[in-house]
Amino acid sequence: MNLRLGIFLALFVALASGCATPPQQPVSLSNDVIAGKSGRIGVTTNKIPPADTRFPGAGCLLCLATAALANTSLTSHAQTLPFDEITLLKKDFVERLKGKGLDAVEIADDLNIAELPDFSASGPNVARKNFTGLRAKYGIDKMLVVDVTTLGFVRNYSAYIPTGDPKAVLTGAGYIVNLDKNTYEWYRPLEVTKAATGKWDEPPKFPGLTNAYFQTIEMARETLLKPFGSSSAQNSQQPAISQSSLPSGNR
Repeated sequence: MNLRLGIFLALFVALASGCATPPQQPVSLSNDVIAGKSGRIGVTTNKIPPADTRFPGAGCLLCLATAALANTSLTSHAQTLPFDEITLLKKDFVERLKGKGLDAVEIADDLNIAELPDFSASGPNVARKNFTGLRAKYGIDKMLVVDVTTLGFVRNYSAYIPTGDPKAVLTGAGYIVNLDKNTYEWYRPLEVTKAATGKWDEPPKFPGLTNAYFQTIEMARETLLKPFGSSSAQNSQQPAISQSSLPSGNR
């Protein structure tokens, strides 16, 4: 990398950092939110990214290429790992909400949050994306979203040199959006990491890291469900709804 390019990239990173939007702060789940008169709550997940590897600290292109090459086998394995347990969270949430007497329904469609328009207003606990159109689309008043942004393994680097062993990682958030006001009524950030127990470098199946991967999903599941209390076995099953299954008057 030549000097001019290095200076340009450094300035770009500094400007991007300075202009970065501050992260949404946690919002505790209040009793009012899960009261019986809260309206109909839809439950969905985002379009979950496939499991993969990340190498923070391998900042230059050559550094990143070196890190990727050194971890080729791990990346290939990561991309085969399932994430069904995350999508099953929809059923878990519906069960717990119904156990509290709420009108909750599973949304079959994945929510592509990136494709939602930006919301014009800003303020405390106002969502940056505009969720309000989902109200008419699905016939609901609120939307509970399990939003996973990173899934797989992370290994820190200092330029070309790894500074530690890979760890399983899951990042994202769980939240409830009031579709009338486009505000968060619950927001729980997620950043779960887990190292392998014992050896990690056991290709091609990497059993230690694979076990850690599934543990991160379970830890995230427990973290998100905890505020909603225990499950109830007395809930009736209700089919998930999608846009195509709604009467035409609700679209």
